[in-house]
Amino acid sequence: MKIRALLLLLALTVLGACSTARPASSSLPGATVGPGASGADHVASMNSSRDIVLAVANPQEPPPTHAGSSMLGYAPPATYGKGQRAISMLDSMREHYGWHEVAGWPIKALSLYCIVLEPPAGMSRDELLAALAKDERVALAQPLQDYTVYSAQNTDGAHKYNDPYADLQRGFVETDAALAHNTSQGDHVAIAIVDTGIDTTHPDLQGRIHDASNEVDGDDAAFKRDAHGTEVAGIIGAIGDNHVGIVGIAPKAIISSYKACWYPTTLEAGARCNSFTLAKALAAILDTDARVINLSLGGPSDPLLDKLLLQLLEERRVVVAALPPDGSTRGFPDSAPGVLVVRVSGPTPAPPGVLSAPGTDILTTQPGGGYDFTSGSSMAAAHVSGIVALLLSISPNLDPNSIRELLLSSSKVVGGMRQVDAAAAVIALRNTLSTSRR
Repeated sequence: MKIRALLLLLALTVLGACSTARPASSSLPGATVGPGASGADHVASMNSSRDIVLAVANPQEPPPTHAGSSMLGYAPPATYGKGQRAISMLDSMREHYGWHEVAGWPIKALSLYCIVLEPPAGMSRDELLAALAKDERVALAQPLQDYTVYSAQNTDGAHKYNDPYADLQRGFVETDAALAHNTSQGDHVAIAIVDTGIDTTHPDLQGRIHDASNEVDGDDAAFKRDAHGTEVAGIIGAIGDNHVGIVGIAPKAIISSYKACWYPTTLEAGARCNSFTLAKALAAILDTDARVINLSLGGPSDPLLDKLLLQLLEERRVVVAALPPDGSTRGFPDSAPGVLVVRVSGPTPAPPGVLSAPGTDILTTQPGGGYDFTSGSSMAAAHVSGIVALLLSISPNLDPNSIRELLLSSSKVVGGMRQVDAAAAVIALRNTLSTSRR
């Protein structure tokens, strides 16, 4: 019996050692970085005119219990990573096609393992995609695509904030947010901002960012220098009544930051993202309880991103997206049914179902503790995300379509332009709830 017990203990020790093995470090559990790139520079090395996103099935099942054994089986791994089936398929396919893997990551919500790959020398991307389309082992194969953020650089009874720049906040004033705050400040509503990094040390944001995830690199200093995400975060959730700067539309919401966009060497080009970084961010959000996802960015339609977006919408998450600047080209994420699409308020009527919000000369937070005016549909979307949090704090079970209709029907004309109004939406919701309880 002692020998048997010793052998069992030895077997468990060996199995435990195997189960704790992990692939190369990354910002996402189970993610790997290809041999040609490090964790800090693999995103920068990607090329949207060359690379491919490939996905294979990645089921994660605990080994079956053996007959005659008194053991209950082994516990599944604590983190969802690359399963043996995915490893075998990708190894076999890499040997067959000769590609170079740039990076890989698991998507638990879709039971997939994805990689970004570079076609082998002498083979074009289109040729490899055509070959992969015929391979039964492939769950998805598509071009790696680029995305950009939408920003242009450069009342009676309402609570009176002591923040010195509050009266200069055009969007805050025009949407009657201070009046809405008499009823709701977005308490306990979780908002995920998918964008660039955020200056978490800014006096108006310090302590407001519940958690931050960097899906681009490991550069914490660059994360805090990023402008666009800092601007969006300030509009949504800047601290109120701290005698500093401005106040957010939803100053008591719970904010999470997912850096999926970065600035190229020339800042004038604006921040960019790609299929890889955005998919990592959306997959990570699916493992959280975030109710509102702010996507002040956009680009072409993308099969993988569309799958993740559909999963979020099926879970009744409220996705707020910025309308492209020209308003004509629709893709990810603004073309998906169920997404709340927001444009900058203007004198012309908005497209059907599209919300209008302040987005011109908006005063908000800047990296390094400063403030400045900025414009774009990115800022308009941020206002709507904040208002959505005010509504969900009052009625947590609201669905995206109900929220859209409520915001459209309660919109007001300000300066000749019809746009969302936080106070009117809150009052309309309270009246609806009061009537339903009678």
